[in-house]
Amino acid sequence: MTAAAPGAAAPIIIEAAINGVTRPERNPHVPLAPEDIRRAAGACYDGGASVVHAHHDEFGLPAEVGAARYAEAWAPLVAERPDALWYPTIGSGPTMADKLAHIEPLVATAGLRIGLVDPGCMNLTWADDDGLPARESHPYVNSIADIRYAFELCERLELGPSIAIYEPGWLNNTLAFWRRGRLPRGAMLKLYFGGPNGYFARGRGVSFGLAPTAKALDAYLEMLEGCPLPWSVTVMGGDILRSPACRMAVMAGGHLHVGLEDHWSDDPARAHLTNEALVAEAVEIAASCGRRPATCAEAAEILDLPR
Repeated sequence: MTAAAPGAAAPIIIEAAINGVTRPERNPHVPLAPEDIRRAAGACYDGGASVVHAHHDEFGLPAEVGAARYAEAWAPLVAERPDALWYPTIGSGPTMADKLAHIEPLVATAGLRIGLVDPGCMNLTWADDDGLPARESHPYVNSIADIRYAFELCERLELGPSIAIYEPGWLNNTLAFWRRGRLPRGAMLKLYFGGPNGYFARGRGVSFGLAPTAKALDAYLEMLEGCPLPWSVTVMGGDILRSPACRMAVMAGGHLHVGLEDHWSDDPARAHLTNEALVAEAVEIAASCGRRPATCAEAAEILDLPR
C-alpha cells in the first residue's frame, strides 16, 4: 500500500458521498429513495467515481431494517457491477455494537468491502440567530472503546476502514493504531475540512476542525509524514473543488471526496449541482494535474482491500 509521491501521475480515487444529511430543500437533486440512490451511484461510477458513500432515507431504524433498506438500494447495483465499492454510514443505538450492527449483514447481501470508523469526538454545531453555536447542537462522541470496536469489526469482517478525520486529534488517534500495526488492511484517511456552513449547513460562521486552506492541508501532511496510508480531502458545508486544498491535494498524491452530503455554495450557479456534475468536475481537475480517475478495481488495489 503506497501513497503517490508529490506530482506523481498515479490514478486518483474520486469518492462520491451522494446524500448524507442533505435534504431536497437544500438541494433538490439529492437521491434518497433506493431507486434514486442506484441511479445516482451508477452515474457517478460511469463518470469516474470509484467509491460511493451513501445513507438511506431514514435515520434511527433498527439495524436489521436499516440493513434491508441499504440492500434494497445496493444489492441490485452490486449484482450489475461486482467491483463496485461503496459503504454506508453509522447507525444509532446505545453502544457501538448497536450502531454498527447493520454492517455484517451487508457483507453478505450487498457486497460490502469497506467499513467505517470515526476515531474521536467533536461538537456538531450550527449557528443560532446571533451567530453563536446553537444551544440545541450536540456532541458527537466516539469513546476509545468505541474506536477499538469499530477497527476490530473491520478486521474481523475483512473490511477496509474508511476513517473520518474531522479534527487533528482524530488523526493522532488513528496514527497511534498505525504505528503499532493495529490498523486493519485497506484503511483510507478522509480529511474533512470545515466549511463556512458546517456539517449541517445551517447558518453561517460555526463549523468544526480546520478550514480548507493550504496551511491547514500542510499541517495534516506534516502529521502524515512517513505514513503511506492513502488519504482524501473534502469540505463539509463548503465547496472542496473551489478550495485552495483541492489542487494542492491532487498534486501531493491525495484523492478527492465530493458529493451532495458535503457540498454547499454561496454561488447560485453552484448551489444546486448534481452528484454527477461534482464528479465530472473532480475528473477535470485531476486531469489538469496529470491524473486520471481510478476504476473501482484500481481503487481496491490502491487501498489494498483484503477481499
